[in-house]
Amino acid sequence: MKTYVLISFIITLFCCNRLYSQEMSEGFKMLEKGQFREAQVFFNQVLQDFPNNKTAKLCYARATGLNDNPRLAKNMFVDLLDEYPNDFEIKLNYAESLLWNKEFQQAKEYYEKLLGSQPNSFPAVLGYSNTLSNLKLYDQAIIYINKALELEPNNANALTSKKYIHLGYSDSLVKNQKTQAAINTLNEVNKLIKEDAELLQVLANTYLISEKIDSAFITYKRINKTRTDSIISLNGIALVQHLKNQDKKALKTASKSLSLITLNIEPNTVARTHERYVQALIWNSKYKKASDKIEMLLNDYGNENWILALRATNNVYKSNFKSSIKDYDKILNNDSLSFDGNLGKANSLKALGLYQQAYLKGIQTLDIFNQQKDVTKFLKNIDQSFTPYLNIKPSYSFDNGENEAYSSQLTLKVPMSAKWELLADYTYRNTNNDLLSTTATAHSFQIGSKYTIIPKIDLKGLLGVINTNSENTNQSQVVTNLSLNINALKLQSLSLGYQRTLESFNAALLDRQLIQNNYYVNYNLSTNFNLGWFTQYYYTSQNDNNTRNLLFTSLYYNIFKKPVLKAGVNYQYISFKNQVPTTYFSPSSFNAVEIFLNLNRDLNSIKINQWYYDINLATGLQVIEDNPSQSTYRVQAKLGYKLSDRAFIDLYGLQSNIASTTTAGFTFTEFGLNLRWYITKRPLFNFSEAKKMD
Repeated sequence: MKTYVLISFIITLFCCNRLYSQEMSEGFKMLEKGQFREAQVFFNQVLQDFPNNKTAKLCYARATGLNDNPRLAKNMFVDLLDEYPNDFEIKLNYAESLLWNKEFQQAKEYYEKLLGSQPNSFPAVLGYSNTLSNLKLYDQAIIYINKALELEPNNANALTSKKYIHLGYSDSLVKNQKTQAAINTLNEVNKLIKEDAELLQVLANTYLISEKIDSAFITYKRINKTRTDSIISLNGIALVQHLKNQDKKALKTASKSLSLITLNIEPNTVARTHERYVQALIWNSKYKKASDKIEMLLNDYGNENWILALRATNNVYKSNFKSSIKDYDKILNNDSLSFDGNLGKANSLKALGLYQQAYLKGIQTLDIFNQQKDVTKFLKNIDQSFTPYLNIKPSYSFDNGENEAYSSQLTLKVPMSAKWELLADYTYRNTNNDLLSTTATAHSFQIGSKYTIIPKIDLKGLLGVINTNSENTNQSQVVTNLSLNINALKLQSLSLGYQRTLESFNAALLDRQLIQNNYYVNYNLSTNFNLGWFTQYYYTSQNDNNTRNLLFTSLYYNIFKKPVLKAGVNYQYISFKNQVPTTYFSPSSFNAVEIFLNLNRDLNSIKINQWYYDINLATGLQVIEDNPSQSTYRVQAKLGYKLSDRAFIDLYGLQSNIASTTTAGFTFTEFGLNLRWYITKRPLFNFSEAKKMD
């Protein structure tokens, strides 16, 4: 960040009371107004008439340096120092020329010599503070800028320098994740330079980084002195509204900001306003309108990085990740240090299942943007996806048929690479029925793995044994679960599988050793307009020569994104070849229709020491064979707490009177506990050493 300003007081100090008889006041005014090219021409003409005039030489050198030729200006000051080696004014100008040439270390050493001879020279103290700021020695820079203000209280140039020094200091604090300290230093300088638009904008952004959303909102509202300020304010408020999940309000605010643009608005502010408006369209799923607006911007501005980033973002929201990567590559070709380009590409690679490439891109981004919060979070999320964990799930269930069951399940996942993970599962279940005086236990153990064949397509297999023990039997059976999971299709997922299980709902069924061979397919379709469709089909053959067909389909609509709120309609059909009602629920036909409402705050969307939940309410009708229809209800709830980055716990409960809830067809209730613990802090393997997945 630029932390020094043009020190126009030097011009006045050096030049204003010299040789007015030679009519140079007009040139002084040009310098003060920033008309450096005109001033250069003016003083060059003066030197044609007065070639030995020191003041004219000095002013000509300043005009030359400030007119984008700092190297030549420095040489001019060197010549002047050769001619006037003890002139302090020329020394000050030479020191400033070192700043123009970004020779900050040399400037620091030279200013220290000047301060050694005149420690209370205001220009020297101010120049030294600016030099320290450019060297990012902010603690020392603040000391000297405060000294400058003691020498000349309320000096406009010193106040401007103080502002930029504190802006640079706050930026360094944010990069080191010391956001509260950054907020404090910005508020400190704001007391001197009250309601400065640039300062308030940085302060609001710092509040956003520290997730103090309401403070950011209040700060953005304070940026309101001019029409440009109002536009900046509205752009910031729209972002805050998005972060508060008020996307419709954000679009209205962004539209209002866009309507305030006039011909005299600074071009960068105009561009940022168009950018915020397109972002608001994307937040509201208005992808077609966003695409049209982006094409207009491309025609007006060309392939600017911020426009390419908008197109990439629009494609990300539409799940066109390959298209988004093309735009991120264009951004990086224009600017290899682009934050949007680097992190955007990393996120898109992750979405395509190219985890190793995504991780390495994240590491590369972190090398450029040291300790950047979003990049650190991105890498942390990938790490956790491949970190071994143990899941413990004890539960208790009962129904109105006097069946009770106590169950404990332990699940272990150990990723060995980005493509392959080991799986293990142990389940203990004890069931009893006091009415029938029956009891049985089952121990099931399975081990297997999941292997990613190509990105977004994986094969999962588990093989094990289940041992049952009751009054009449003590047997072991082989159980297995095989599935092919395909997520490579845009907005679609498909699973094909086979599962061999032993029906273990109650003691009577365990005693009968009812083996089920399930062949199933799951299909889910999402859309860009919040509608979704899930369908599941099971064909089951059993060792009692019975077969079952089960179809479940759900059409749902996503009402809100955070927290997730969706509503929909479910339909279920079940048919058994043989009816054995005295043994288990096996109708020739079963139909159920229900409407449901689901409210969900996902675990992945929260921080440590926050709650998450999932509530599902449903009601409908069921028809069993030719019997009259019956009303149904279903209540499911989960409440959890994130204990740390490596552990979370939740309580859950379920009650339903839908006949298909259990094979016995009873009203059913279950509640339990779920605890997950990530065994290690990081994956067991190193992404940078793993073989590329593609």
